[in-house]
Amino acid sequence: MRAAKPRHGRRAPRTTAAPFARQLVIMAKVPAAGLVKTRLARQIGPTAATGFYRHVLHAVVGRLAADPRWRTVLAVSPDTAMASRALPATAARVGQGRGDLGERLCRAFERRGPGPVVVIGTDIPAIRPAHIAAAFRKLGSRRAVFGPAPDGGFWLIGLQRTRRVPRLFGSVRWSTEHALADCRAPFAAGDVGLVATLSDVDAPIDHKRVAGWSGRRILPVDAGQSPAD
Repeated sequence: MRAAKPRHGRRAPRTTAAPFARQLVIMAKVPAAGLVKTRLARQIGPTAATGFYRHVLHAVVGRLAADPRWRTVLAVSPDTAMASRALPATAARVGQGRGDLGERLCRAFERRGPGPVVVIGTDIPAIRPAHIAAAFRKLGSRRAVFGPAPDGGFWLIGLQRTRRVPRLFGSVRWSTEHALADCRAPFAAGDVGLVATLSDVDAPIDHKRVAGWSGRRILPVDAGQSPAD
């Protein structure tokens, strides 16, 4: 049977997503004591650190998933926590899978199919939609984009095409000042774009700067590190 043509010259609604739609992957851990913000927990206690992470998680995912300029997916660790009520319900969920950070990043890109994909973490209070939009703009003319962190790591990584992700992360020295440089090494200088430098909250002094936050409002703070902490 031939499908009916739309009336008055209107186009029929699109039933499938655009093949190269922008996709944002937010890597998150279930907010449980001992699993998140462990460095901060050693200084302010696991209850305060876990509560802080939970608030930031919901705020960051909430504000970014509401933006229609990209599709947001929450990549959850551990995979057994996929149905946890402690996670935001505002984005689709997938498991991160096993392996080190490099393996999980490759998986996050490859599962999204072709098209521009940006991956971030969840413990950086300052992330705003403008940062993500800037990263996708950079991917219009660059193969890769990074959001640097002051310590030599990065809080954001994006790739222009993700159907076949090269094994970029096999020799990266994670949790060191060399992480960003190692990830950039496979690319020519002109193939890489950079967005704002942000830093995460891993010390009491940083935590105090956002102490006025009630869960919906957070004081401005430059923030980031690597996409998963």
